[in-house]
Amino acid sequence: MPRLTRACLLLLAAACLPALPSAAAEQFTPAQRAEIVAIVRQALKQDPSILRDAVAALQADDAAHAAAESQAVLSAHRDMLVTPADPTAGNPRGAVTIVEFFDTRCPYCRSMEPTMQKLLAEDHEVKLVYKDLPILGSASVLGSKALLAAERQGGYDKLREAVMQMPSDTTLPMIQAAAEKLGLNWSKLQHDMQSPAIQQQIDANLKLAQALDIDGTPALVIGNQIVPGALDLADLQKEVAAAQETAKR
Repeated sequence: MPRLTRACLLLLAAACLPALPSAAAEQFTPAQRAEIVAIVRQALKQDPSILRDAVAALQADDAAHAAAESQAVLSAHRDMLVTPADPTAGNPRGAVTIVEFFDTRCPYCRSMEPTMQKLLAEDHEVKLVYKDLPILGSASVLGSKALLAAERQGGYDKLREAVMQMPSDTTLPMIQAAAEKLGLNWSKLQHDMQSPAIQQQIDANLKLAQALDIDGTPALVIGNQIVPGALDLADLQKEVAAAQETAKR
């Protein structure tokens, strides 16, 4: 790209996007700056797509930097992302692993449940790892402790399904009724809920989420990407397919 044209684009981008460093614009004198602005204005009149292309290029560059940073952070915490203590669903040896940070009270997590279950039913190459992340108050902590205690009886999935359908202000009597209906040992479950190991697991999940800059639920780690927010089935399948392609390289 000719130096003057590139300078024009940088100056225009700096003027239109305040977050962009303006060092490139500051190297010109006021007279040169005025001349460049005049050239840019004329160019935009003749071809308005210049601004669109410049902004698109800057956005693509930002996205690439964000993806690289995300991959670096995930690589640094890979050993914490999937641990033997984590409850799982789907294919234990699946080609693609999805790590789901969720809160039992989160309405978006709840709304995504049928989508995730449909994905697991249709794609047998996906391993799902649950990271209980109780960030919405004491009822969330209660729900997470109950689920992790149920894992010790092989009942995590069953109780999770029940808890995610309960009123969001989950109470101990609600959990007891669901656990007993599912045939879980309530005395053992209640005792295990107070286990220091379960609290340590929750603390580790919270610490990991903070390290990954996850501040809301649901948040998914799919392959080498952190995907915030709930996804519909098409977008979820798209992310899984991208992760599969990346794994093949």
